[in-house]
Amino acid sequence: MSTQLHCPSLFQYTRRKTREVVVGNMGIGGANPIRIQSMLTSDTLDTAGCVREALALAEAGCEIIRLTAQTKVYAANLEHIARELRAAGCTVPLVADIHFKPDAAMEAAKWVEKIRVNPGNFIDKKKFVERDYSDAEYEEELERVRKAFTPLVLFCKEHGRAMRLGANHGSLSDRILNRYGDTPEGMVESALEFARVARELDYHNLVFSMKSSNVKVMIQAYRLLVKRLAEEGEDWNYPIHLGVTEAGEGEDARIKSATGIGSLLADGIGDTLRVSLTEDPVYEIAPGFELAAPYQPGQVAGASALATEPAVPFDPFVYTKRKAEIIERGGVTLGWNEPVRVVLPRAACEQLDAAVMKDFMPEIAYEDCAAVEVDPRVPAEVEALQEAPACLVTVRDGVDMPVPQAFRLLAAVVPTRHSILLKDTLGGDEPLSAAMAGGVNVGSLLCDGIGNAVLVRLEKNAENAARLGFNILQAAGVRLSKTEYVSCPSCGRTHYNIQEAAARIRAATGHLKGVKIAIMGCIVNGPGEMSDADFGYVGGAPNKINLYVGHTPVEMNIPQEEAVEHLVELIRSHGRWVDPA
Repeated sequence: MSTQLHCPSLFQYTRRKTREVVVGNMGIGGANPIRIQSMLTSDTLDTAGCVREALALAEAGCEIIRLTAQTKVYAANLEHIARELRAAGCTVPLVADIHFKPDAAMEAAKWVEKIRVNPGNFIDKKKFVERDYSDAEYEEELERVRKAFTPLVLFCKEHGRAMRLGANHGSLSDRILNRYGDTPEGMVESALEFARVARELDYHNLVFSMKSSNVKVMIQAYRLLVKRLAEEGEDWNYPIHLGVTEAGEGEDARIKSATGIGSLLADGIGDTLRVSLTEDPVYEIAPGFELAAPYQPGQVAGASALATEPAVPFDPFVYTKRKAEIIERGGVTLGWNEPVRVVLPRAACEQLDAAVMKDFMPEIAYEDCAAVEVDPRVPAEVEALQEAPACLVTVRDGVDMPVPQAFRLLAAVVPTRHSILLKDTLGGDEPLSAAMAGGVNVGSLLCDGIGNAVLVRLEKNAENAARLGFNILQAAGVRLSKTEYVSCPSCGRTHYNIQEAAARIRAATGHLKGVKIAIMGCIVNGPGEMSDADFGYVGGAPNKINLYVGHTPVEMNIPQEEAVEHLVELIRSHGRWVDPA
């Protein structure tokens, strides 16, 4: 296990100290609040549509607005969009999203306050080509990056523009993939290559991001990034933008975003964030503010320091489930290689019909758990478990610690043989909704390998609480109870109605337990983010769809109105289809 962490302590909150980066009239990092972002879905050539959508976002409180600029022609129209917005009194900073086209970045930088560069495809075209790079060949590639990136850095430096170096798990270059693999290490190195060029030119108006649709990968990549920045030196203290890419829609997407973003916010990481939803962008703003609210300056009271902090109970950079011994509670087995179980209070369980709930029926009533409740800060209570046979332990209600830190401490001080029952609340004031708290307080711990059962109490409706419990497990990637969707939020690159398509696909395939389907707007992240999906549905041209198995295209340019039927047949042909009940 690595000895250096990504934050000062896993057991109490400290916000990471960063330099301030100024984007237009907006400060990011430093002592500023955590800023909430979104992205337009309108075609960037549609000036009126973009202005209308941006004004609606600004009205909803959005603090930074991003637009795609896929070519120099699209980038040039940012002049008109910016002029119209400023004339309407909207001062929200604009960000141009750049993939594949350095000339588009140069044009966009004339008109917007910030440029988002994807290091994986700024000059590289992803071909999934296997190749061994010698050190000399690799250095030649880096020199090519330096030559292509330098003009943009110098322009941004001269004109006071900011830049986000946004690595995506789904769009790493072939150069990175061949040397580092499809890993968090590769994501981090992809961004650092570009950052070194910027720093050589004395340009520091940088923000970093490490996005993935896989929540565990996303968390690990951000942690590794922050660790690597600290190792590079004190002046590498750049702000961090958080997001789970292609999170999807509805409650599932909100839980998934809360799990990834909330895990990092709890560690003091994150200066700006976006909750990416396959919905109208306006609906991204409220959950963004909700997630950020408990961690805004002045809102988090640091817990009193532990006299001695225990050893870290998990590797923050590699997922490994805690190896608890097998035990039985309420007729169900718990432990290391057993499924994480969903627990509800008995009164809630008795309201539910197993024939109706099916795969979403809670498996243990809390009163049958025989859970040993302890305050992990009290040595006498912990010592009582040192020689005890394997049992189920949990944090006692009323313990005055944030939930993630309290359960990390519990995992650190009790023997590994004991299973852990996670709770979505410790009974105090909970600033988050049930779904968001489920992600932050339970999902984040599951991604750390902690937890053998989860108790849901914030959601008072019994049926909703049971489903929420299983949805948290699915969002954290520890147990699949239904179809898994990776769904992008759409942008100006998307040439079909992705929200409508997602609804049709869900209606047709929502009964396929354990099948993972990616619904992607375009090829920017599509093939890469689909690498661990079973099937992919990707926009290839206006109202034309390409179907994938993994990241291999198998059917191209299908009319959108026929594509869902083709997807069903593709699933059927690969033996993954079952008829709905």
